[in-house]
Amino acid sequence: MNRKVKAFVLGTSVLLVLFLVIGGVFGVSAGAPNDGAYKEVGVYSEVLSRINSDYVEQPNMPEVTSGALHGLLESLDPESSYMSPDEYKEYTTHKQNAAGHTGMTVSKRFGYAAVVSVLPGSPAEKAGVKPGDIMEALEGKTTRDLSVAEVRSMLQGEPGSSVEVALVKPRSAEPVKLKVQRALLTIPQTQSKMLESNIGYIQPITLTKGKAQEIATTIKQLQKQGANRIVLDLRDTGDGDPAEGAAVANLFLNRGTITTLQGQKYATQQFVADPSKAITSAPVVVLTNSGTAGAAEIIAAALLENARGDVVGGKTFGVGSVQKTIELPDGAALLLSVAKFYTPGGKAIQDNAVTPNIMVQNEDELFAAVTGDDDTGADNPPAEAAQPAKPKIDTQLQRAVEVLKNKKV
Repeated sequence: MNRKVKAFVLGTSVLLVLFLVIGGVFGVSAGAPNDGAYKEVGVYSEVLSRINSDYVEQPNMPEVTSGALHGLLESLDPESSYMSPDEYKEYTTHKQNAAGHTGMTVSKRFGYAAVVSVLPGSPAEKAGVKPGDIMEALEGKTTRDLSVAEVRSMLQGEPGSSVEVALVKPRSAEPVKLKVQRALLTIPQTQSKMLESNIGYIQPITLTKGKAQEIATTIKQLQKQGANRIVLDLRDTGDGDPAEGAAVANLFLNRGTITTLQGQKYATQQFVADPSKAITSAPVVVLTNSGTAGAAEIIAAALLENARGDVVGGKTFGVGSVQKTIELPDGAALLLSVAKFYTPGGKAIQDNAVTPNIMVQNEDELFAAVTGDDDTGADNPPAEAAQPAKPKIDTQLQRAVEVLKNKKV
């Protein structure tokens, strides 16, 4: 190994040792053994040396190291990431011009960015983006090489500007390229109506700040109309504030733990139901699907595990952690998950999601899975030959109503 390469490997090893020291400061108690971690640094140095000496051609070692650091952080969880100096600079620039948004809530699945939910009436919905779409590329960059934080910041920007996304639709092999505008978003009002058998239906759509009070008002209005049972529809509710989710859960709970936020070096916060904030004891069913994420998952888990209500539908997405930005001396940064939200039963929401106690898949979803028709309209016949559309049956809502009919008021 020549002197230049030795210096590079030594420098990289020192950098990784610094990472471990940072980890010791933030995540390991004083006196705890670090032998395993330091051993890994030695392994990493040996791997770098072998790559440089034995690879088929002379590698670009800074790129190799950058790739290793990206992989190191993203192997922890979908929300943690390493950003090089250039990436971090671009990330902060986007955040400073973040007034406009596309209306997509995203996370990562299978290494790529995934659309968790789409805000009704947003530019993303108008462009044809749907929950479950995989974002293969963003502005020509594969999302495999972008952290979740970078993807989210790139979707933001000046109102009126646009962003190019390449989406892979369910049951489709080829990505579809779309131009999606950024705009000042309007948060929809909570939707509500009366169903049969004095059942009130509530759909908050988002759980952003102020939604708990809005839902409380809606519950009282439905009760005045005679509602004595409630369906809380949290399907495709992926946007929201965890604290707001805990506040909504408290509307139905007069006792018990709602959620716990904890980490290795994070001051544990336990959200416990306040009896004075509970406004209804009516039987409740929560509807969920793969677009239910974050704050909505806190509600579903709290009501289910406190035996306060049933959860009907599909398994949720699995989002629930808090990140800390750690700036590094060279201008790079770590976005590190430092705490996770846990269900009353002690399960990490991000790792386990929420599984309904009554699993139900909608009829139209089953039909699409068999036929490959995801209702995009791409293969629809000409208008003169078109057949009347078959009304979609909301099997999940039907089952929720059946469950509530059997509940004693």
